[in-house]
Amino acid sequence: MAHDTLTESVAAQTGRASLYILAILFGGVLVVNAYIADWLFQDEFYGSTLALIGAILLGLPIVIHAMKHLLKGQMHMDELVALAIVAAIAGGNYKSAGVVAFFLLLANLIETRTALGAKASIESLIRLAPTKAHRLTSDGQEELVEPRSLRTGDLIRIRPGDNIPADGEIISGQSSVNQANVTGESLPVDKAEGDEVFSGTANVSGSIDVRVTRAGADTTLGKVRKLIMEAQKTRIPMMRMIDCYAGWYTPTILMLAGAVLFFTQDMNRSIAMLVVACPCAIVLAVPTAMVAALSCAARLGILVKDVSNIEAAKDITAFVFDKTGTLTTGELSVTRMMPAPDVDGAVLLAAAAAAEHRSKHPVAKAIIEVARKANITPAEPTEFSESAGLGVKAKIDGKWILVGRKAWLVEQGIDVSSLSGEEYAEPEGLSTLFVASGQQLLGWIGLEDRTRKEAREAVDDLQTLGIREVVMVTGDRWSVARRVAREMGCTEVQAEAMPSDKLALVDSLKSQGRRVAVAGDGVNDAPALAAGDLSIAMGAAGSDVAINSASIVLMNNNLDRLGFLIRLSRKTTNVIHQSLIFGVGFVVVFMILAGMGFLHAIVGALLHLLAAAFVILNSARLVRFGEELQTAEPRETAPPQVKLEPVVAT
Repeated sequence: MAHDTLTESVAAQTGRASLYILAILFGGVLVVNAYIADWLFQDEFYGSTLALIGAILLGLPIVIHAMKHLLKGQMHMDELVALAIVAAIAGGNYKSAGVVAFFLLLANLIETRTALGAKASIESLIRLAPTKAHRLTSDGQEELVEPRSLRTGDLIRIRPGDNIPADGEIISGQSSVNQANVTGESLPVDKAEGDEVFSGTANVSGSIDVRVTRAGADTTLGKVRKLIMEAQKTRIPMMRMIDCYAGWYTPTILMLAGAVLFFTQDMNRSIAMLVVACPCAIVLAVPTAMVAALSCAARLGILVKDVSNIEAAKDITAFVFDKTGTLTTGELSVTRMMPAPDVDGAVLLAAAAAAEHRSKHPVAKAIIEVARKANITPAEPTEFSESAGLGVKAKIDGKWILVGRKAWLVEQGIDVSSLSGEEYAEPEGLSTLFVASGQQLLGWIGLEDRTRKEAREAVDDLQTLGIREVVMVTGDRWSVARRVAREMGCTEVQAEAMPSDKLALVDSLKSQGRRVAVAGDGVNDAPALAAGDLSIAMGAAGSDVAINSASIVLMNNNLDRLGFLIRLSRKTTNVIHQSLIFGVGFVVVFMILAGMGFLHAIVGALLHLLAAAFVILNSARLVRFGEELQTAEPRETAPPQVKLEPVVAT
């Protein structure tokens, strides 16, 4: 019965479970008093009357639930139990009927409370928003409001110890924020003016003023909560397989119990067979393990949209990584500039900054930052366009400024021969952007991206798990790609790749029989992510595109979660197999014993309770799986020193 209520609210289910407890206790007291009455009064009338009332009180919910399923044309495990209770009452064995119903309802209650506990643990991870928010009025005063009344553009003040009520951008102040419930990071993250904060995270120190960018269900936390709750409703192939066999299971058991009754004329044997045949342990094996795995993943900042993704992760044989933002930090730094002959370095930088300052690309951020340090204010373009993976064009003072790949500028008719000499050669391992104004080449700018400290360890971990094919694909230059791939220990690398090339690579691996997982930032890699057998978006906190584009979302950038995900998948599968084997073995062995007359129905009901408890406890082990990952979060390495070397050719 608990399976039908998993999608309801925790509060409603908790209230219903409390009523079940009262009914079970009251019915159980009546059945116990029936045995006491037989001993005190030496008259079966009093004991039988109390036992009949207790059996009806305990058995009626089971019978009603079974009838509802039959009227809908569905077969459910309660039909067997209901028939056993009705048969025991019809045969005058009221005490046995009451005890059997008591133990089976108790097993059902344990199942329900376990499901509620798992859901509550998930909700506790993703629902930590405060009940009040301090909104700033136009005259700078504070007013207490409900978080749901916040709107985009509102200013809120968050004091030390407060939970943040909405997603927003810090406009003043600095603090440390505990983002564990959203990103899974155990260490607080330092935040300053311009940084983004997320709803439900905790402000540890410092007072900050935040401008709301998303509120209510539109926040990152709201979307995470919705997706996790929807994931609980999804089903894996093993669940669907059990459903397929459920249609003939009940008729088969009834046939076997009927055959025993026909040959032995012993109703007690058939009743005992019906009780132990109730496949509670089998039915509980998959959903309890999956809910526990979802809870475990959510605790570590892994958002799984469909439980079938947990099952699929164990079969992955190849990993495709995007470079920028995945194996590297994505935080580019300008480390070298090479102006063309007779071009001043300041002119080169000013032109590049003017063209890039409307772009949101990490390259633009790096160039604008260097221009700011050089006290250069970018000119405002009258026209702007961006070609994904190639470069940008901006019209300033009637001239088009182009910033992008060398090959792209050549396609646009720019002569790059002025930088063909050996002294102008592009250095190995740097990403270079060529800059042109009109038809004149101004020079190139070199940028460097830091590799993640934990990236090599994560790749080694994946290879230890049996994933021998680790491919890095990037739109960057071959020299940069080879350097990063060599540092990471990748088995294959593809550079200067467009989104269509990344998609073709994934399709090629799949055509070779590989089960491919694709890890990227969820924005530029959307086609490849959609094509993978498993798609993983990295660092998706606050990114709508990343949350929507991948089947699994890592709310932080910790690459060690990838190996953990595969281990969790394998561990979950092993737990499910253990529980299913136990459940099937339990039914087969004890049905034989019941049919042979060695097992009473009351003992069968008690064993049924113990079997359900075993499966639940076996699945519960998954909740604490991977706790060691929360004890030490990887730290990023210090950024390299920006060393500008403007060169003016003479």
